[in-house]
Amino acid sequence: MTETTTTAASWPRPHWQPSDEHGVLLFFVFGSFPEDVAIPSIKYGSPGLPEGVEMRRFQNAVLKRWEGYPLDGALGDLLREDSPEAYAKAKAAPHVMAIRGRFPDQDSLDYLRDTLGVVAALTDVGGSVVIDPQILTLFDAAAWREHYLVDGGAPTRHHVLILCSPEATPGRSWIRTRGMRKFGRPDVSLTNVPDSLIDYAGALAERFVDLGALGTHFEDGQAVEVDGVNGGLIVALSGDETDPTFNNSHAAMRWPD
Repeated sequence: MTETTTTAASWPRPHWQPSDEHGVLLFFVFGSFPEDVAIPSIKYGSPGLPEGVEMRRFQNAVLKRWEGYPLDGALGDLLREDSPEAYAKAKAAPHVMAIRGRFPDQDSLDYLRDTLGVVAALTDVGGSVVIDPQILTLFDAAAWREHYLVDGGAPTRHHVLILCSPEATPGRSWIRTRGMRKFGRPDVSLTNVPDSLIDYAGALAERFVDLGALGTHFEDGQAVEVDGVNGGLIVALSGDETDPTFNNSHAAMRWPD
């Protein structure tokens, strides 16, 4: 789905069903950029940033004073622990390119394709570290390319984080996603999952990610057929972008006892 090394081709959503959700993109590229930097995005199949996306160049020292600076706070602690060398490189970079956009739900992901092409091009012209706060991840330029510039296209799974944590009830776990805002779809929350079924539930969450990226959406109260679950899993839609767990709405489904 994410071919970014050839001429631009549409990224259709064959299962698209319109909704009132919005796609949201947010990336930070740390490095050294002249004010009039030329960005060779066409090399990566992108004609440039799509309408609805803005890019601003900041002095790193200036952006650091911003409340949402991604290298500070809880996110900063997480990123530093995950990749200390890349974190230090980002802290030392003189500049930051902040890329953000918001889109009404639409029947193609061309906006994502074009934006990723610009991010890739920025790593050619001075970008050394990319932060994708929606998936709580920091990449050095080489790791970002390995993650997204995959021969034949990076899978949808690479755009989203799937997390698993234990619940208070022994033997049960919570599986959830982050990053579905990129596709204008709610994230997925599977609670009360038996530990013996974690891999199965994780694969199910990944399937939901694929379907959402391709345009399918959940209905509140919908029963989702799942092998081995009598009556299926019942969807409860709730939340919004102020929810700190997802920074997004989410589709909650509880595994039966």
